[in-house]
Amino acid sequence: MVISIRRSQRDEGEKLVNIWCRSVDATHDFLSKEYRAELEELVRSFLPEAPLWVAVDEQDEPVAFMLLTGEHLDALFVDPDVRGCGVGKLLIEHALSLAPELTTNVNEQNQQAVGFYKKMGFKVTGRSEVDDLGKPYPLLNLAHP
Repeated sequence: MVISIRRSQRDEGEKLVNIWCRSVDATHDFLSKEYRAELEELVRSFLPEAPLWVAVDEQDEPVAFMLLTGEHLDALFVDPDVRGCGVGKLLIEHALSLAPELTTNVNEQNQQAVGFYKKMGFKVTGRSEVDDLGKPYPLLNLAHP
């Protein structure tokens, strides 16, 4: 599989929301059903307009995306069908080429993501008892290098 990274396009918002949904459903089983629905509504309201970096396949179809704000990685979601194929690694490498000192936050219960970021060289620098919306889903603060 040949993957390219480019900026998101206005007309692919629904495809990116679908990637978010599939990724969250595969990795965030710790979220309550109600909170998962609340997050999806929030994502649907901002994702199509967000300045995302998108990983696309040979047919220019999105398979993953990230939101990078300065030196902070706000989001990284990979379609479960391509997880484990190096797509997340390519996005992180792209982010590091733009911001060599990178930070991110990850749900502590999402052990797949925690392991991925540690494998990519991130170190835990802190912990919050609540997520960005104040809900009781602890976040780990990570930094690279």
